[in-house]
Amino acid sequence: MKNEQTWDGKTRGGLLGYRIFIFFLKKIGLGFTYFILAFVAFYFLIFSLKSTKANFYFFRTIMKKSAISSISSIYQSYYLFGQTILDKVAVAVGMKHRFTTNSTGLENLYDVLKLKQGVFLLSAHLGNWEIAGHFLTKLEVPVNIVLFDNEHQNVKKMLQSEEKLKKFKVITYSNDFSHLIAINKAIKNKEIVCLHGDRFHEGSKTIELNFAGQKAKFPLGPFQLINKFQVPFCYVFAIKSGKYKYDFFAFKGENADNKVENIIEGYIERLEKMLNQYPKQWFNYYQFWN
Repeated sequence: MKNEQTWDGKTRGGLLGYRIFIFFLKKIGLGFTYFILAFVAFYFLIFSLKSTKANFYFFRTIMKKSAISSISSIYQSYYLFGQTILDKVAVAVGMKHRFTTNSTGLENLYDVLKLKQGVFLLSAHLGNWEIAGHFLTKLEVPVNIVLFDNEHQNVKKMLQSEEKLKKFKVITYSNDFSHLIAINKAIKNKEIVCLHGDRFHEGSKTIELNFAGQKAKFPLGPFQLINKFQVPFCYVFAIKSGKYKYDFFAFKGENADNKVENIIEGYIERLEKMLNQYPKQWFNYYQFWN
């Protein structure tokens, strides 16, 4: 029987859905497409029972909201999640100008880039961590984002074919570990590699930690990679703070030896603070806590 705490590696939607969104974005506009999402979010609230159950546990037990407030928060979370997907697609098809960003701690990235080494950016499925890669292109360093979603490689290729900013690259997680070769190449080329540290596939190495008041499992792989390459790293988050606005946060990894334990400790500390500030943008829609 499958462990419900393990993410199954699949993201809802497909190539046709993305193409429909792209059509609406180009022909009708982003604002009207947001309007359609209001109904889509309601559909998922009612019919996506497994993720709704996990979300209810999150808001009711972890965030300690009332039952009614939890249901309202689930709907708002679905709506925000849909918006972040649309935003990602909109940026990929050339609508980056529609968005504005504020940066907190951007100087931390500049500091590590001055060292002329490869850089790891460690994030989570909180906010729109993928879209951060598009906005990082202003750093004048190629950006690689490692995506753990084997199901939609064709979708990502399609989005990259639309992408005008060619410094943005996708490295797709693979069971044959070919993604490690791509990561190694990027680091040797002194590029930026973005990882997430909050999801794992069943069978992969994990570590159980106290997170937001309860036990939860985290993947060891991303933290071991940073330890292996011994290059600078930062914890980063991209949070949707307005209709067409994002706040980008970067925190320098303060660890001279890049020890796995210290990397994880710093990550959990930052992630908890961001989670408490932006709980409706926690997009791990499965039973995350034990």
